[in-house]
Amino acid sequence: MPPHPDRGRRLLPLLTGGRARVTCRYRCGDQCSQHPPNTSDNPYFGDLVQRMLDRRGLFRAGAVVAVSTAAASSALASAAAAAPPSAAAPRRGLDFVPVKPNLEDAVVVPEGFQQGIVIRWGDPILPGAPEFDFEAQTPEAQERQFGFNNDFCALLPLRGDLRLMVNNHEYTSEEFIFRGYDPENPTEQQVRIAWAAHGLSVVVLETGDGAPEVRMHRLNRRITLNTEFEVRGPAAGSDLLKTSADPTGTKVFGTMNNCSGGVTPWGTVLSGEENIHFYFANADQVTDPATKARLTRYGMQGTATERKWERYDSRWDLARQPNEANRFGWIVELDPYDPESRPVKHTALGRFKHEGANVHVLDDGRVAAYLGDDEKFEYMYKFVSDKKMKRGDSRHARRHNMSLLDSGTLYVARFSGDSPAEEIDGTGKLPSDGRFDGTGEWIALAHNDESFVPGMTAEEVYVFARLAADAVGATKMDRPEDVQPHPKTGRVYAALTNNSDRGTDGKAGADETNPRNSNKHGQVLELAETGRTTFTWNLLLVCGDPNDPATYYGGFDKSQVSPITCPDNVAFDSGGDLWITTDSSEALAANDGLYRVPLEGEERGHVMQFLSVPRGAEACGPVIEDDLVLVSAQHPGELDGASADNPVSHWPDGGDSQPRPSVVAVWR
Repeated sequence: MPPHPDRGRRLLPLLTGGRARVTCRYRCGDQCSQHPPNTSDNPYFGDLVQRMLDRRGLFRAGAVVAVSTAAASSALASAAAAAPPSAAAPRRGLDFVPVKPNLEDAVVVPEGFQQGIVIRWGDPILPGAPEFDFEAQTPEAQERQFGFNNDFCALLPLRGDLRLMVNNHEYTSEEFIFRGYDPENPTEQQVRIAWAAHGLSVVVLETGDGAPEVRMHRLNRRITLNTEFEVRGPAAGSDLLKTSADPTGTKVFGTMNNCSGGVTPWGTVLSGEENIHFYFANADQVTDPATKARLTRYGMQGTATERKWERYDSRWDLARQPNEANRFGWIVELDPYDPESRPVKHTALGRFKHEGANVHVLDDGRVAAYLGDDEKFEYMYKFVSDKKMKRGDSRHARRHNMSLLDSGTLYVARFSGDSPAEEIDGTGKLPSDGRFDGTGEWIALAHNDESFVPGMTAEEVYVFARLAADAVGATKMDRPEDVQPHPKTGRVYAALTNNSDRGTDGKAGADETNPRNSNKHGQVLELAETGRTTFTWNLLLVCGDPNDPATYYGGFDKSQVSPITCPDNVAFDSGGDLWITTDSSEALAANDGLYRVPLEGEERGHVMQFLSVPRGAEACGPVIEDDLVLVSAQHPGELDGASADNPVSHWPDGGDSQPRPSVVAVWR
């Protein structure tokens, strides 16, 4: 790698700012300004640890199917997590001069790279779809056009120069979709447009020189809140999932708040239903105490919702349909190669605010899926399948592999630090051994129809996984978002975005895994499996201003790094480097971006910013290839005081146009 042209001088300081309140309103119901719903007391030292160790001894005596990790893979991962960095192999992938933090209303890329728009909100993707007209939107048009606020992006092989792209559409920001929007009195037309703008899009692209181009194709598809889903796994058919519209508990219409996701080794796409809580109204009218407590644990309280959907469909009204909420908050699996297939909601992976799911094939052929519950003081989970994956792409192998997530064991993580408690003082100061690290264990919650949580049935464990994790003393984390295994080493990387409530007002204080109180900048955790249900861990990054002593960049010289805050999504390139997108909800008065971080050798921890997205936007869902990068620029122009009547961004079309969430391609 050539000498870094900026070596020896700082790029730019990290400033203090904040995610726009309007984004928080529409994306998550402003959950960060409210009391976190996890009020459990989950210490993991002393008597509780001993009780849990004794209980796990009983678990192991039962018919639990545990993780099997190859000795060679475990040894490699453990050594990488515990030993000093070794000499790095020659770099593959992209080399670039980092861009500087900025506030431009544009995507900024490194010198020598070009960019182009792949697709925008409202662009036609199905036959008969009209060209997008901001002033004349209809539900019928939106159901055939690219949805709003694209997040996760997957790029799959097809044939020749054709590729298959799958995108999540996380949420709608009605003030930026409609002129003159009245949040107290949305029209039915506006509500139905929003239903159609949620979900997923499947789009065929033609690649070549420049940005990939959308092609009309029989595989193009929209998944919306009107699409029928199949419910599978151990909780399918449960009384907890039955409603008047679906007395079987096996069919759900729609998916919503789809955040991140993953591509399975068998070529399907997984999507996480995240902030489901604020779509449901009138939790205060629910009278059954058990139901009310469960709703509260999932953040469902209060009266009318932000979007007022309950006025036009009773399923959004908990007073009339209290079980409808239990039908959201799952991992969704979509087969993008079969436009006639029904997407699936997988109950075996538990119900919570899923950021996404990423699958790794174990050496015995079974698969492990890693999962994060994206809220303050929530948990990290893992699912391990009963059945083994079949190799090949035959029809038989594909059918078999698409059943792997139906049965297995669901676990939750508990972390322990290896430093004296007095050395973790909440400031982020490194302990005397120079690292935040330790060991951990996966605690079994349920295996198919068998619960390992006293007082809870297996169905209750899956539908109310948060309560099950509370009961076994899982470790409260700083908003676990993307949790993804490295495709070569098997080490797992988790983006822990932030937690400004850590250590405040009697809430859980700092521990070695979450070492800062009032944590505005977040951290990136590296985990290596060491046995059937055990692992080691360390913090690769403790994010924030490199000038702040309460930050850590993998041991790399902090005067040479790009400032990074609020890590959100992660990906890997062909050379094994980690890539991170950011969602600076509380911390950065500069645009969000995409960053590369080497994981090995002398460059370990050298954070370099590859691009930034426009003002008000969030960088999401990166696809990293040697000759092409895709990034979702979500909610551009979403700043407080802005709206469709007063736009402050005109990206991507310029002039006086309205901002439109889009997928951006970057190439050399």
